[in-house]
Amino acid sequence: MRILLTGRTGQVGWELERGLSPFGRIFAFDHASLDLTDPDQIVARVRDVKPDHIVNAAAYTAVDRAESEPQLAMQVNGAAPRILAEEARRLGALLIHYSTDYVFDGAKPAPYLETDSPNPINAYGRSKLEGERAIQASGCRYLILRTSWIYGMRGNNFLLTILRLAREHRELRVVDDQIGAPTWCRDLATATAQLANEAAAGKAEGLYHLAAAGATSWCGFAREILRASMIDTPVRAISTREYAAPAKRPASSLLSGATIAARWKLQLPEWRISLASCLREASPPASRT
Repeated sequence: MRILLTGRTGQVGWELERGLSPFGRIFAFDHASLDLTDPDQIVARVRDVKPDHIVNAAAYTAVDRAESEPQLAMQVNGAAPRILAEEARRLGALLIHYSTDYVFDGAKPAPYLETDSPNPINAYGRSKLEGERAIQASGCRYLILRTSWIYGMRGNNFLLTILRLAREHRELRVVDDQIGAPTWCRDLATATAQLANEAAAGKAEGLYHLAAAGATSWCGFAREILRASMIDTPVRAISTREYAAPAKRPASSLLSGATIAARWKLQLPEWRISLASCLREASPPASRT
């Protein structure tokens, strides 16, 4: 099997390049080797590789900056997936693509189902929804995985930001009225590899929600990061209004994983368990002599 992977240096892409290697030959690209704002380059790379699977782990993820760069966000998150989908259809390949909880407005008190109507409230969410719809309209074979609050020990993410800020400040102020499920990029990549195997047998196609079990706020996430890291910097809860970010955020980003759990008995671990694993791997215990 030939697998074309975008976003190889990103959090999920880095894990995928390793997690998918048992299933075939990986042709992995980063931004320098595949610019998703260049349609001709996208087409050329896909036609050179002639993949059986295309895994699109690249995205424009700067939520606040997207408010001032909506066209760029739309190019990467909306137009590029459409081109990948068109090329996948031409080849008969499967396209695996990642989307986000931010396609919803956050007003639902219960976790969102795949059948709930999207209603993004920021430019990033609108661009990701455009990508979803373009793929679905293309006629290609696809697997779209909506996930939430991705973190890991690479790149730019909330976990690394909190660890850095805790070293620089005596107190942290973190939003406590936005709820979601922090999802370790390793867990997402491992689950993707399992689904890719199912897809190769023609069993896994469509749009599904895949995020960590459990729920917390950004403030709760920050406190658990510092507790598990044995850092005593206090974290003060603030409201979304006090934070005043350029982009609106959903009050609830919870995604129900019931569909994917029922169909493939696939469920990611509870978020605290995965966070502990992530931090433990980053700081292994000293060896005894």
